[in-house]
Amino acid sequence: MKTTFDQRAIDLTSNGKNYKAVLDDQTVDIEIVHAENGKLDLLIDGNHVIAYVSSDGAKRWVTVNGRTFVLTKSSGTASDSKNRRSSAGGEHASELAAPMPGQVRSVNVSEGDAVSKGQTLLVLEAMKMEIRIQAPFDSTVKSITAKVGQTVEREQILIVVDKLES
Repeated sequence: MKTTFDQRAIDLTSNGKNYKAVLDDQTVDIEIVHAENGKLDLLIDGNHVIAYVSSDGAKRWVTVNGRTFVLTKSSGTASDSKNRRSSAGGEHASELAAPMPGQVRSVNVSEGDAVSKGQTLLVLEAMKMEIRIQAPFDSTVKSITAKVGQTVEREQILIVVDKLES
């Protein structure tokens, strides 16, 4: 199965409770130790990891160590899935959405700010978890639609960023 993550394709191969994931030229072995109510106990290359997962069919939100990743299933090639991924303003912009319903605990940036890939832009609390919404690439904050204390729904757009040209 091909999955898109951070505009790159991951090839996942399953044989029951174990998976082999290939991203670029790196391969990792993933074993599902226990799965219950959206919580996964995983062994990734022998390292214990807890992940929280929610989905709506084609998309899966995976939160590990307070960082949320959006995975989308794709049936074509990596370049096809990259081209299909749409967001505001085309391939150089990204709409950052709530991975699950929750409450905005902090907004750490302002419109017009330059941010670095991985920088925490906003913190959301959901199901007693702190979810950090992070910049997917070096970018400029185009708009912020969320406010501290606001309750948001899954897939509600929180922040829009424009990719900085290199």
